[in-house]
Amino acid sequence: MTQTTIHRVVVVRHGGPEVLEYVEHPLPEPEPGEVRVNVMAAGVSGFDLMYRKARWLPGMPRRPFALGEDVVGTVDRPGPGVIGLELGQMVAGTTLALGLGGGYTESLCLPASDLVPVPPGLDAAEAVCLVVNYLTAHLHLHQYGEAQRGERVLVHGAAGGVGTALLDLARSAGLEAYGTATGAGLEVVAAFGATPIDYRREDFAQRIRALTGDGVDLVVDPLGGGPHLWRSYRALREGGRLVWLGSSATKDRGFLRVAVPSLVLQLLLRFVPDGKRVPSTPDLGAFTQRHRDWYRDTLAELLALGAAGELTPVVAARIPLAEAARAHELLERGGHIGKVVLVTDHSDVPA
Repeated sequence: MTQTTIHRVVVVRHGGPEVLEYVEHPLPEPEPGEVRVNVMAAGVSGFDLMYRKARWLPGMPRRPFALGEDVVGTVDRPGPGVIGLELGQMVAGTTLALGLGGGYTESLCLPASDLVPVPPGLDAAEAVCLVVNYLTAHLHLHQYGEAQRGERVLVHGAAGGVGTALLDLARSAGLEAYGTATGAGLEVVAAFGATPIDYRREDFAQRIRALTGDGVDLVVDPLGGGPHLWRSYRALREGGRLVWLGSSATKDRGFLRVAVPSLVLQLLLRFVPDGKRVPSTPDLGAFTQRHRDWYRDTLAELLALGAAGELTPVVAARIPLAEAARAHELLERGGHIGKVVLVTDHSDVPA
């Protein structure tokens, strides 16, 4: 019998993980230039939690809507005018072109230009880690942070999905890395060749000074919050750069208490005449829309390095799509290592 419906997970109202509902939806048909993809793995992020909880945020669509910024799956049906992709071929891509996510689904249609073939040697859950997390890490480490071989970098939230991506890329780029974490996360930081700093037991700015003498060249801070960014700034040596890439702390303290003070402090620090820099950092979606070649070339490079074993993405958990609420509960508890991934019946990855 011909399939006419799929399942997806949608946010029906703001609130806790219980507002995620597993529903039937008509099978989407690709428009010209699009490809229908049978999703094997979809990433779960702190931004998903933030948009699930909030009554309103910039760019929020009308409910119900599906979350999920990155997917890996197989080509199911190319739309008119699409060439270069074959039926059954595994591809990776971001849903950012759709607006807010959409990846929590069994099938979706994406622009063919947003899809990059996945080379042999990666399973779907590993590959999906290399999309938004590693692209975000690469963007902030190299384009915004201007990291150079031999420099020192401090990574916050170093045991999380983006944090482990930053450590992995820092090791690959020949940087001397330090990472804040706690508990089991400290061992993960050390496994990537970085120096672990327990943020619950130590003042990381003081510890950095004790370890380096004059501070680090680069701090990449995905946590946000005025006091935290200020301490990150203090950990820099003269000429250092502070790169703020997000406000993951909003999942505990709320958007207004984290993102707004972060924006204000970021602007004020640019006027401090001490040789340090706080570059502007447009988000991944905005950057990729302006730099399409960078997106495709960098994602293809990351996937190739992953397939060759030169990058080692960390999958925290593989959770069935129908149990997306459990994935959100895991993120909210914290303490997980790496990226939480939703898998579907299309996946060859055991849940």
